[in-house]
Amino acid sequence: MEFKHYSVMLREVIEALAIRPDGVYVDGTMGGGGHSFQIASRLSDGGRLICFDQDEEAIAAGSRRLAEFSDRVTIVRSNYERMRQVLEDLDIASVDGILLDLGVSSYQLDEPGRGFSYRDEDTLLDMRMDQRNPKTARDIVNHYTEAELCRMIKNYGEDRYAGKIARNIAIAREEKPIETAGQLNAIIRGSIPKRAQVTGGHPSKRTYQAIRIELNRELEVLRDHIDEMIDLLGDGGRLAVISFHSLEDRIIKTAFQTAEHPCICPPEFPVCVCGRKSKGKIITRKPILPGEEELEENHRSKSAKLRVFERRVVRDEE
Repeated sequence: MEFKHYSVMLREVIEALAIRPDGVYVDGTMGGGGHSFQIASRLSDGGRLICFDQDEEAIAAGSRRLAEFSDRVTIVRSNYERMRQVLEDLDIASVDGILLDLGVSSYQLDEPGRGFSYRDEDTLLDMRMDQRNPKTARDIVNHYTEAELCRMIKNYGEDRYAGKIARNIAIAREEKPIETAGQLNAIIRGSIPKRAQVTGGHPSKRTYQAIRIELNRELEVLRDHIDEMIDLLGDGGRLAVISFHSLEDRIIKTAFQTAEHPCICPPEFPVCVCGRKSKGKIITRKPILPGEEELEENHRSKSAKLRVFERRVVRDEE
């Protein structure tokens, strides 16, 4: 199956990054290379683009897509959590822009063998973004304690029936391992009242989201490295992040607000004494949302939000 990934808010992203032809940019989630292609095409011979992705298929697809820009593009198969180390290895001290598109690719969702979707009931539960990872969704479903499952589904899936779902998973796996999407779907449907299944989409949606986030450490990596990415920006550099659910967006919004206003002094203090300096400014006071035309072309972009932060390096004399 061809690796497909719709490049969400492509025009808005390119505008937000304010690309300089001789600048250095990072795409932390390359996917099929749609955003990367547009960035690379705007760079001159002196410009540079470093692309990250964990997925072997994405690396192959992105490499084909970006082949004509091989003189200015470096592709790295890795999670973006290694961005600082990789840039250091490439002798890059700072960059002019970083993009993160945190969405799951259409390929990953639509390819049955990847085990991301609840719609292909015969497929094995997998959900690994990096298939070098020995741990799969099956391991989580079959080996997490009931309490761990409840915590995961409640916190990452925001499902009010997390306790019942976790309990029924624990009961079902005592009889036989839960291997397929169909098995897990049946357990989830049996855990949620019929009246609650009428609205809100597929009853398995929230649980699958929770398992995927847990397995791939999505929120952990974002939370632990977003400040680091801001620090990697040079003066005037921008970090643009596209998120797809409230948990991601909350982390991004909070990190940007703290970077802009880091002071922790009590409000009654006449002057700041904590010594924390602003790292820059938020460009998007409200997140940028997809336009109507894009929503018609790609319904999966409905929940997307783009937030942008601009770095400003404060000199000691300022």
